Amino acid sequence: MSEFTVGDKDFLLDGRPVRLLSGALHYFRVHEEQWGHRLGMLRAMGLTCVETYVPWNLHEPRPGDFRDVEQLGRFLDAAREAGLWAIVRPGPYICAEWENGGLPHWLTGEPGARVRTREERYLAHVERWFGRLLKEIVPRQLDRGGPVIMVQVENEYGSYGSDQVYLGWLADLLRGEGVSVPLFTSDGPEDHMLTGGSIPDVLATANFGSDARAGFETLRRHRPEGPLMCMEFWCGWFDHWGGGHVVRDARDAADALREILECGASVNLYMAHGGTNFAGWAGANRGGGALHDGPLEPDVTSYDYDAPIDELGRPTEKFWLFREVLAACADGPLPEVPPAPAALEASAEVELTAWAPLDAVLDTLGGPDAVHPVPPTFEELDVDRGLVRYTVDIPGPRQPYPLTVRGLRDLAVVYVDGVAAGVLSEDAAELKEPVVGPARVELWVESLGRVNYGPRSGESKGIAGGVLHERQYLHGVRARGLRLDAFDSGVEAVPFGALPGDGARGLYRGTVTVRGAGDALLELPGWTRGFVWVNGFNLGRYWSAGPQTSLYVPGPVLREGANEVWLLELQEASTAGPRLEIPSVNS
Repeated sequence: MSEFTVGDKDFLLDGRPVRLLSGALHYFRVHEEQWGHRLGMLRAMGLTCVETYVPWNLHEPRPGDFRDVEQLGRFLDAAREAGLWAIVRPGPYICAEWENGGLPHWLTGEPGARVRTREERYLAHVERWFGRLLKEIVPRQLDRGGPVIMVQVENEYGSYGSDQVYLGWLADLLRGEGVSVPLFTSDGPEDHMLTGGSIPDVLATANFGSDARAGFETLRRHRPEGPLMCMEFWCGWFDHWGGGHVVRDARDAADALREILECGASVNLYMAHGGTNFAGWAGANRGGGALHDGPLEPDVTSYDYDAPIDELGRPTEKFWLFREVLAACADGPLPEVPPAPAALEASAEVELTAWAPLDAVLDTLGGPDAVHPVPPTFEELDVDRGLVRYTVDIPGPRQPYPLTVRGLRDLAVVYVDGVAAGVLSEDAAELKEPVVGPARVELWVESLGRVNYGPRSGESKGIAGGVLHERQYLHGVRARGLRLDAFDSGVEAVPFGALPGDGARGLYRGTVTVRGAGDALLELPGWTRGFVWVNGFNLGRYWSAGPQTSLYVPGPVLREGANEVWLLELQEASTAGPRLEIPSVNS
């Protein structure tokens, strides 16, 4: 068995200095059947290690209800088989542009649980979660014959808080559960972040995208000894719905990587391969400077990240330039680049054959239907990803007055007496036309992803204030939620009928027949916003707001011949049918 330790200046493998050349690849953003290929791509780029986060909310959707935590163990086994070491960043908070930064909705919505602090109720939940999670990590540490060489304490905590007691407790918990490899923290190279996020006797690392010498100089002021490492070298970036597509010049990124290595430091490429936010797990950010009180900026489904290995697992120009830089650190020739995954042989139309109105879908797959004094939040209705229908009556007779939603999170598609009346958002929360009473108002509110970074992380979803007619709150609100995972057991119980002729919202069902099953892109011309499943696999959210215009369909999801498609349109459908397209050649 080997031993990996932290020396005065270097990482040490059995006492010999070693440099870590790592790349981020999140197992939960890549179809499991494609792990081997993606890990092989990391090796071919010149990396010796893979880094992954662990999303708590994916694996514990309800307290004590653990779901396939073994997936992490299988991924670590795949990394070992690929000849890679592994760095694990278990959180409990991970950011990662992931829903709620990985924290479960029931945790941040629980009164009295102050997340990411020493608050006792929060610590009890973390202790239970880590008691299960670490069973996948501890036996796979390097000193036990596995690939795991380091484990992170929290994540970029200095960007959020300063509870050193909490960080120390978390480090002690990891040690107490059997973590024997080195622990580390990672923060931005700024004084307040490093003082807030690092703790004694735990290696501190820095996260940045450029100007390595200045970043490491700041880190050295706080930690005169120990190996230097950029734990997140931001070689690309992510996109928001309604924004532009973000790219970073490949040569600029390669030069920044070279500077890190010239400093004698280790590095972790964030991301080496980004993957996809399947099943609506994309998070959101808020602009607005230090307070992050600006508008919600939901992240797109693709997590391509302009990474050196693109969303479909193909090498980019950045890959080849990074491979050239990293080759200088290798002991010998780098492995051959694995062949590209098989792609769909021919484009194919999706034939939609049946439809069910959204009310019928909610009645069949939704949660309990109940009346509340005020609008309940998504957390109170136990909805993590999905939507909630709020119904409220305006008494009458009364004059036409403005209808406003206070504390609206994300989007509300509004109907007055069954007629579409508009789409409301946080910054446009009043209907354009006044409403006459009596009337029945329906508000279909969709979560576009919980905030994953900053002081507004963990905020509730839905209607956090109330519905007002003029200045009067409307009480007695009926609410019913629809979780996305309600579709996991299928849609056979949904009462489907004939296709509508007017582009109505609802659940569409159909098939697509393919030849040469392989990676594909799903195009949805004219469709507005919703989710798509292929053979029961949730591809994620589509939205005409862009910049993302197609959804990635992993090859293992498709099968030769007929494939079932479900399309949940939440606003306005198109008369044009979806199409599976052959991915274009990567330049």
